[in-house]
Amino acid sequence: MLKFRNAVLVFLCALLISSAWAQVSAPTQQPTSVSEWTDLAYSSFETIPNITYRRANNTDLKLDLYLPHERTQPVPLLILIHGGGWVAGNRESIVLQTLPYLQMGFAVANVQYRLASNTPAPAAVEDCRCALSWLFHNAARYNFDVNRIVTTGGSAGGHLALTTGLLNAEAGFDRGCTPPDDMRWDKAPTTQPRVAAIINWFGITDVADLFSGPNAKGYAIEWFGSIDNRDQLARRLSPAYIVSKTSPPVLTIHGDKDTLVPYAHAQKLHEALTRAGVRNQLITIPNGGHGGFSLDEMRKTMTAIRAFLRDNKIVQ
Repeated sequence: MLKFRNAVLVFLCALLISSAWAQVSAPTQQPTSVSEWTDLAYSSFETIPNITYRRANNTDLKLDLYLPHERTQPVPLLILIHGGGWVAGNRESIVLQTLPYLQMGFAVANVQYRLASNTPAPAAVEDCRCALSWLFHNAARYNFDVNRIVTTGGSAGGHLALTTGLLNAEAGFDRGCTPPDDMRWDKAPTTQPRVAAIINWFGITDVADLFSGPNAKGYAIEWFGSIDNRDQLARRLSPAYIVSKTSPPVLTIHGDKDTLVPYAHAQKLHEALTRAGVRNQLITIPNGGHGGFSLDEMRKTMTAIRAFLRDNKIVQ
């Protein structure tokens, strides 16, 4: 999981040398170069930190919003979820990953969730689903386009980005979400949030595969602790098994030498999505590990991400 943090630095370097900047709203006019974008970015966006979107297990769960000042029209929303094997990590460590999406015209929500030391599975999944619900029901306040919500994350964050987008209310992981005040006492929400696309960076897609055998990982075992019937719950939380024909498009990036999350997880998800007829793409990083990709690999991947978002009519 720690190698993913190294990818962030490579990620930023790729952004700064890229010449494909577009759609950034400045107070007066469009920036004309990379250096001008970095000079003006601070005045083009606002940050609203430490918004409590849920309280669970005596924990105030927070998210930070990064918003374009120019929101006269509804803007697409990216939900960014950190990794760390569901047992470590924090949202502060991935702030730089907001940059390419801000540049593309997104608002970004950087989400905290409960780790295993606070509450075992499925708490992290419930929290991220509740963050989606909170953002959906507060969309008018910030002028988010609820038809252009994208989730992304790496490793365990990739898993949570997938479950946030692939699950629905019928799965039962949304029941602890706090509804809007006007729906709390006399009616239930009639419209459920829907994710338009998912960008999955080497996420776990078959949770039970990590409990025993050659792919067993301590972080997965720790996340479930001594829960009864863990294999049954793990299947309900495994993206490869919750795909349906109505699932949103998915782009997966995974190194074929990853030792923390097996590359086979990416292949299994890709096959499940293809069988269901869901638009999806698997970008394989040859000899790539758990993040830490080269500058050239990151440049090509970011180009593919932009094309994926354009093809799915999320950005222009």
